[in-house]
Amino acid sequence: MQELHDAPLAPLTTFRLGGPATRLITATTDDEVIAVVRAADDSGTPLLIIGGGSNLVIGDKGFDGTALLVATRGFTLDGTRLELAAGEVWTDAVARTVEAGLAGVECLAGIPGSAGATPIQNVGAYGQEVSSVITEVVAYDRRARETVTLSNTECAFSYRHSRFKSDPERYVVLRVRCELEDAGGLSGPLKYAETARALGVAPGERVPLATARETVLGLRSGKGMILDPEDHDTWSAGSFFTNPILDDETFAAFRTRVRERLGDEVVAPAYPAGEGHTKTSAAWLIDKAGFGKGYGRGPARISTKHTLALTNRGDATTEDLLALAREVVAGVRDAFGITLVNEPVTVGVSL
Repeated sequence: MQELHDAPLAPLTTFRLGGPATRLITATTDDEVIAVVRAADDSGTPLLIIGGGSNLVIGDKGFDGTALLVATRGFTLDGTRLELAAGEVWTDAVARTVEAGLAGVECLAGIPGSAGATPIQNVGAYGQEVSSVITEVVAYDRRARETVTLSNTECAFSYRHSRFKSDPERYVVLRVRCELEDAGGLSGPLKYAETARALGVAPGERVPLATARETVLGLRSGKGMILDPEDHDTWSAGSFFTNPILDDETFAAFRTRVRERLGDEVVAPAYPAGEGHTKTSAAWLIDKAGFGKGYGRGPARISTKHTLALTNRGDATTEDLLALAREVVAGVRDAFGITLVNEPVTVGVSL
């Protein structure tokens, strides 16, 4: 294990924001991860778990405690069964499954971060979610002080949510196990209309795995969602807000607000989200509330490529970012009566 004191955390995040940690420990094995967690719990020291840093907003004052960087490695493929160590780079793991001719996560290509973070957020994009392939998650249970294996059902997955996210102080993910599909080199059925259009096929059809992955990477790149040190549109956490899921009454009130503000001919995006619920688009809400691409007056601005991404233009502070986020949340609420919820985890700060 490597241990540093008064260690900068900004370089470990895709926002490149945040102050230092009192102590930063890098663990490369599951046993090291568990040992650091146990030591922090035994001493009552605040603990921050860091994977790829793609979903973190750390306050300018930093973190007064132990930051644990999970740098474990392990990619094991047995037929269609895949096991990933929590510290595996997710984009690399997706590329390797495609090379192996296995479907299930090809449309999750290009998403930054670590494998261990994917079940926490139930990462999803372009019609796929990790919950559809995860069979088990191996985690250290801080309450029981033991390693446990949770089934897919026990993970309680829902839209951008899971058991791990609802109880963030309890579990530390160590391993992720998945069941992929051998479709003869083809992708899973394409569920996302934009992807199907880009490929020139109908939703539900399959295409060669590599073609699906390359198409998704192209779509993500066009939205500034592929990390590039030279492109400040990628100095972000990807989508900063989740798409709102509204009950029938709230959705009806929302549609009334849309007609009043934008006219009878404007129809807001609406997608089924379970009985009595409808999902709408956070990006659409932000844009129609007056916050277009590139919006902002300071060093933190909305991406010039996608309204869902808030970005650091190079010399922003976390407070600059939060001020922009609060402005967007207030503007959308005033315009449409919907309160956006941030997707990244905040550390030492809040909206």
